[in-house]
Amino acid sequence: MKTVALIMAGGRGERFWPKSRKKTPKQFLCLTDSDRTMIQSTVDRILPLVQLEDIFFVTNQEYKDLVLSQLPGLPEENVLCEPATRNTAPCIGWGALAVQKKYGGATMIVLPSDHLISQPHLFRNVLREGVELAQASDALVTLGIAPTGPDTGYGYIQLNVEEQAEFRNAFRVRRFVEKPALDTAKAYVASGEYLWNSGMFIWKASAILREIETHLPEHAQLLRQVEAAREAGDEKALAAAFTQLTPISIDYGVMEKAQLVYVIPSSFGWDDVGSWLAVERMNTANDAGNVISGDVISVSSQRCIVQGDQRLIALVGMEDAIIVDTADALLVCAKDSAGEIKKVLEVLRAVNRTELL
Repeated sequence: MKTVALIMAGGRGERFWPKSRKKTPKQFLCLTDSDRTMIQSTVDRILPLVQLEDIFFVTNQEYKDLVLSQLPGLPEENVLCEPATRNTAPCIGWGALAVQKKYGGATMIVLPSDHLISQPHLFRNVLREGVELAQASDALVTLGIAPTGPDTGYGYIQLNVEEQAEFRNAFRVRRFVEKPALDTAKAYVASGEYLWNSGMFIWKASAILREIETHLPEHAQLLRQVEAAREAGDEKALAAAFTQLTPISIDYGVMEKAQLVYVIPSSFGWDDVGSWLAVERMNTANDAGNVISGDVISVSSQRCIVQGDQRLIALVGMEDAIIVDTADALLVCAKDSAGEIKKVLEVLRAVNRTELL
């Protein structure tokens, strides 16, 4: 059975403002020491398992040219362009229909475009296990990250330690839980039964489509209309059907309700790159603990994240700060306030400064 990949690449990356903008969100940027963008790195790490011509993307219409320019050789018909944002269930369901249309039976690896994985060889080993399990059954397989601490920024997956698959490293899922409070997260980690929800999946296209038909029948009907319109080249009909879809995540819409779900506990240097703080984890800090890119002079400054563009940045007596300079905007932010950067965009919208979004 053919193995393909579906990469979700429609996010806005607002927590990475001012570098991540509406026209060039974070998945199309280089945020590590590498000269590869995040979307290129996502493809690089799976190419040994999946050929480029067998990789599909779901993205926003305005990012189609970016995807094709950053991935030369990718078939244009493999880029599905959403006319509106409708969360992951419609995105994945449409992708599965396109895969089934092109290949009939196929196993899908479903990945976000903006994660970091520092040990890709271990990642590929886990993917191989997941593909083997999915192909041997109609199970939905997800990857759970072994937690390094009680983090409240992730959803969790409780595995059933008493129900292990024939495949040594997979366990039946007992339940999915939302982002917990700190005390609850501590209890989850201490129990040894919970993993971080990575948002990465493996399944047969037919299996996920059957589950969507069962649990989201209205979505299934509309997605068939969307795919038919795409095949006919009717963008107006495609938009009309797609915009009727209710935004819903694949976790809430399908995974929490499906009966046969397995999770593979995984550890391969995963980071979901949720904010500028991830840059500190992804790159090498200097002796003062600063992570610096660009033309920067640092004096008596420690544990700062500094991203320059063209101008010299002089840093004096700063600690635990994020400084990001671009041609038209400068961000100065305390590291413990990184989660509030999206509020800047709310203000920009309110005062109609849309050219800075």
